Amino acid sequence: MKPKAFFSIPRRAELLFSLLFIMCIFQLSAQSIQRNNVARITQFEVKDAYQDQFRKALSEYVLHALRSGNNVMAEAYSERENPRVLWLIERWENQAALSQSAKDKQFTAITALAKTALQQPSKVFNVKDLEPLSKQQWRRSARKEDNPQTMMLFVNSKSGTAQRFKDVYHVAMPLFRSEKGVVTYQLSQLENDSEQFVTYEKFRSEAAFQFHLKFPPIKPVVDYLETDIKEKPFQKGLHTLIEIAPLTRE
Repeated sequence: MKPKAFFSIPRRAELLFSLLFIMCIFQLSAQSIQRNNVARITQFEVKDAYQDQFRKALSEYVLHALRSGNNVMAEAYSERENPRVLWLIERWENQAALSQSAKDKQFTAITALAKTALQQPSKVFNVKDLEPLSKQQWRRSARKEDNPQTMMLFVNSKSGTAQRFKDVYHVAMPLFRSEKGVVTYQLSQLENDSEQFVTYEKFRSEAAFQFHLKFPPIKPVVDYLETDIKEKPFQKGLHTLIEIAPLTRE
């Protein structure tokens, strides 16, 4: 006589359905949290005499932010072509968390120093991530053996073509993110101008970046950038970045 199954087939199906339902709820909840994330990119042009002091202040803020439970990501960079220009890139779970971070002493130290250290007032770009990444994905880091290549590309679309740009990226972005040499890839839209976008791209090496440039799915993106933008982005909108903080490696 065969032993009875612990659960009948209908009971197993019911449990499987319940498990799938719970997983779906968790996934939708995670997506909802990601949609509430706020992102801010700040550009500083720092006087030579204040470079070390300002970089230290940015590093201390980044490390403090990363320890916060409400922080999604925080990174600081200098520009390869113009080391005077520094960038702070941060994402928080909601606006309240971002506003609270501005009250922390690590951030007030930056704002106090900026009064004398900057060549001109800082530029702040509030952006909305399209098809946003999770906190876990944002916290991915390069490996010890990597030589990361990070860049941002600001794109100013011609009037009436912004949706086409988003549609092109909707198809291409999952493929870009699946590339072996890609650490992070994100497209964002400026909050105050729906026709302006910025991509954030981090590759494990120069070779990985060169592979990306030859990757077939990039062609529709390049076609768009050659025809439907107000200014050629690679001349004015490309910023190649060198990491200042957090400098973590897998």
